Formats: sequence, C-alpha cells, structure tokens
Amino acid sequence: MANQELLFSEEEFIISKTDLKGNITYGNSLFIQMSGYTELEIINQPHNILRHSDMPSVIFKLLWNRIKEGKEIFAYVKNKTKNGDYYWVFAHVTPSFASDRKISNYHSVRRKPSKKALEAIKPLYASLLQKERSGGINASEAALNQLLKDKGISYDEFILSL
Repeated sequence: MANQELLFSEEEFIISKTDLKGNITYGNSLFIQMSGYTELEIINQPHNILRHSDMPSVIFKLLWNRIKEGKEIFAYVKNKTKNGDYYWVFAHVTPSFASDRKISNYHSVRRKPSKKALEAIKPLYASLLQKERSGGINASEAALNQLLKDKGISYDEFILSL
C-alpha cells in the first residue's frame, strides 16, 4: 500500500551525507529505514531519489544555492520512499569543509516537523507547485519572494517562525 505517511518520533534524527554532486555517501539507520531502500541500494545514489513530486523545485533551488555558498539552511521537505510512501522532515542542511576551507560534502540532520509548521507549509508548497506547473520555477520563486516580502521577513525568519 503506497502513499501512506510514515512517522518517526521527536527524539529521533534522520542523518545523511552527500558528496558535492548530491550523491548519498552515508545514512544513519533511521535514514535507511525511512527510505525503504537497503544501505547497498541507496549509497552512491542521488539524494533526489527521495524527492516527492509534491515538492516545489524552488525549495531545492534555494537549498542548493545556499549550501553551495557555504551557508546552512533549514527547510521542510516531503520525501518519498522506495515503495511510494512518504514522510515529512524539518531539515537542517549544512556544508562540511575540508582543512583548506573548501566545501568537501553536505550533511543533513532531519527531525520530525511540528503539526503547526506543516499546517502552514502544505498549502504553501501546493500553491508554489501550482505556480511552477503553470509558469515554471521562476513563477514559483516569484510567488515565494512575494510572500516573504508581504510578511516583511526573510526565508530563514519565516521557516524558523513556524
């Protein structure tokens, strides 16, 4: 039975690492369990193997732009599993740096999102996805930027306020 929501506890963390191209190099046991893949199946696969079709591209554009600049980002993400189930996470994604201060990989720690946050995120993502389907990623990005402008806050302030 696909398209069932999977849950994990507030005390648990989903952790993964990727190389600079976004290929999975590490996943903790909860990451592997939630994904529905075996460790052998998921290691060295692109992280977007978990991308759910309900996710607007603009969120990943923002995420990748931020971490490639060497900055952290927080984001709410809906992931899909191998069998088509899904789970929501509140992700903290950061670059890791080598001794020469160049980005060496990316690291993500994900926790269970609050119901309150998802009540705000789900309709926002649906709206952004609708804009994206009718006008492309630029339309979706413009809608997100307008929302933030109307609220008078940055993306980070918005996400952390939920």
